[in-house]
Amino acid sequence: MKFSAVILAGGKSSRMKMNKALLPAGDKSFIETIAGELAKHFNEVIIITNTLQTYEFLPYKKYPDIIKDKGPLGGIHSGLNHASNEYSFVTACDMPFIDGAAALRLCNMADGYHGVVPKKGEYLQPLFAVYSKRCIPYIEKCLAQEQYRIISFYPYVQILFPDWDQLLGHENAAKTFFNINTPEDLKIYRKYEEN
Repeated sequence: MKFSAVILAGGKSSRMKMNKALLPAGDKSFIETIAGELAKHFNEVIIITNTLQTYEFLPYKKYPDIIKDKGPLGGIHSGLNHASNEYSFVTACDMPFIDGAAALRLCNMADGYHGVVPKKGEYLQPLFAVYSKRCIPYIEKCLAQEQYRIISFYPYVQILFPDWDQLLGHENAAKTFFNINTPEDLKIYRKYEEN
């Protein structure tokens, strides 16, 4: 089975005060690093952004939100609608240690479910997750009801919640799921990068 990879690059980066997707990761930007890693494992990589011109330098399909200004849930909605495949791995543009092989393992667990979302205790990773096109009507229902949290549509669908330590191992999970929201997070990333 083939799967799509969707990268959400529409956030306002309000806490970082700059576009997180374009922050440097070695000799590339975060989004180049993430897309390049996913392209090794997925036959289609899609970037969802409302500023298409910002990402013209990337050789991947790019689409804006279909329903504007609804946050990440609106981005997931657009990604699923534009994906060529039934299932899409969905992630954000601020997870520079993304593990494409782990993302593909998640996809291979999705058969029979609407989605697969790693979980540890009460904590979920809704932006390192797999969703089916069959989620679209339930996402649209939530958007229409102004329920914009990603997990809003989960009660309407069948989601598998694998333990993320079993998926990745405890230390790898901490690194893979590390995302950058603030200048302090960026400093931690730079230390990771040095090791």
